[in-house]
Amino acid sequence: MIDTLLEYDTALFLFLNNLGSEPWDNLWLLITNKLTFIPLYAFLLFLLYKKYGLKTLLVLVVLIALMITFTDQITNVFKRGFERARPCRAEGVMDQMRFIAVRCGKYGFFSGHSSNSMATAVFAGLLLRPYYRNLIFILLLWSAIVAYSRIYVGVHYPLDIICGLTFGALSGFLFYKLFFYIKNRFLDT
Repeated sequence: MIDTLLEYDTALFLFLNNLGSEPWDNLWLLITNKLTFIPLYAFLLFLLYKKYGLKTLLVLVVLIALMITFTDQITNVFKRGFERARPCRAEGVMDQMRFIAVRCGKYGFFSGHSSNSMATAVFAGLLLRPYYRNLIFILLLWSAIVAYSRIYVGVHYPLDIICGLTFGALSGFLFYKLFFYIKNRFLDT
């Protein structure tokens, strides 16, 4: 059953990856670059500051750093534990795909870009939802686009992406709950 699932995963990867074309490559390389969205993160921090104040923002910055570290390190544990080769390193896949990424890491299950972007989207989206009702949907769409970029550039299978998004959503929700525990216990006194 696992072998069949992995075959479908590979087939879906090849289909989605080969939808790409050279005129779009630079856009997707820009989307997949971690530094591209620094202005978005700065804007989200500004909104958090505006709605929660400086003292709470400092706590949020620490929590965000812990959340990203947590999702990143758990992602690495899974990558080393499963040792699933990325498509750009997999025999029988490399020769059928488009590879445009800057580099190809060793293992790919599951996607750190997907988990980090989804954790950020869920965490910030839930915190700001009382003030900006539809922002969470925009952030979820942004996270999905970042996740898809990993397939487009040739470094992750769809299952890597789905599991990364799922883990990121759980992490973002967990840290959202942790924030309110800290806020109610220490900040609202």
